Amino acid sequence: MIWAVTALLCACSGEKAGQVRHSVMTVAPQGAGSEHMKSLSGIVKEHAEISLGFKTGGEIERMLVQDGDHVRKGQLLAVLDAKDYQLGVDAVQIQYDQLQGEVQRLRQLYQGKSLSGNDYEKAVSGLQQLGVQLQANKNKLSYTRLYAPQDGVVYKTHFQRAEMVGAGTPVITLLDVHRMEVEVSVPQSIYQQRDRIGSIECTTGGRRIPLRLVSIVPKADNNQLYTMRLSLGDTRLTAGQNVEVTLVMAATEHADKLTLPLSCLFEDNGRTYVWTVSTDSTVHRREVTLGGIDDAGHSVIASGLTGDETVVRAGVGVLREGEKVQVISQPTATNVGGLI
Repeated sequence: MIWAVTALLCACSGEKAGQVRHSVMTVAPQGAGSEHMKSLSGIVKEHAEISLGFKTGGEIERMLVQDGDHVRKGQLLAVLDAKDYQLGVDAVQIQYDQLQGEVQRLRQLYQGKSLSGNDYEKAVSGLQQLGVQLQANKNKLSYTRLYAPQDGVVYKTHFQRAEMVGAGTPVITLLDVHRMEVEVSVPQSIYQQRDRIGSIECTTGGRRIPLRLVSIVPKADNNQLYTMRLSLGDTRLTAGQNVEVTLVMAATEHADKLTLPLSCLFEDNGRTYVWTVSTDSTVHRREVTLGGIDDAGHSVIASGLTGDETVVRAGVGVLREGEKVQVISQPTATNVGGLI
């Protein structure tokens, strides 16, 4: 019995002498808002994909282009059978010419006071209505010819000769390659700092090509990414080609300050402190002055640190001045991804 009590006392004394150190994770202060570069993957795309169709329906008489053809603005692409439309124009033209001659005779009677003004105005109005109908038929006749609205490349022809198409049905898909663009998916961290984006360029095949920001869609997709469109002046690149895009992020007003994660900070008597870890694994309390929050959600340190310190970022609440700690270099199994 005496032996058991003695052993227990020795065990308690040994546990106190070899007290277990607190485990902490550390981080180094980072420069706040200094100029830096971001690299992203992008894909070259045509400026627009245009679906072309006739303004009226009919049977295709001729298809003058095929997939892959380069076309110029105003070039004739396809033609409908226009015989019926031509007959419609001819029929109204005959009526118009006949009524026009009649109106000229009525004008002479009206000027000679042999015809009332009401009858003469009715004849003139009828001629004007026929004129409108004639022009409408001429327009329909002109709609049987499909022209390229701008320079481009025929991506796909959807119909062939002798097939019937309705008004507005896409007959040809045209790619506007006069201006090429690069599309990039950017994370929220860059979207929030979009005002800092300075020069932009892409790299492919050893060539560096300058880009210009066109737009960023202000809505994230299912992967929480935002679509950025960049104008590409070099038309030698082809649609679908992959490129590496480099964004230069300009410096901010905090460029001469440091940043730390919010988890590094603690307060005592209305003052803000961090724990610094010396080379012998001893922690010391250091008072700091805050300068706000940066775009990434980190605390801006206005004073109190030089930037060479190692600062505790996890385990802050259990430490005491001068105690030795055990620094965890890798995230534990309960801290997957190092999120703490």
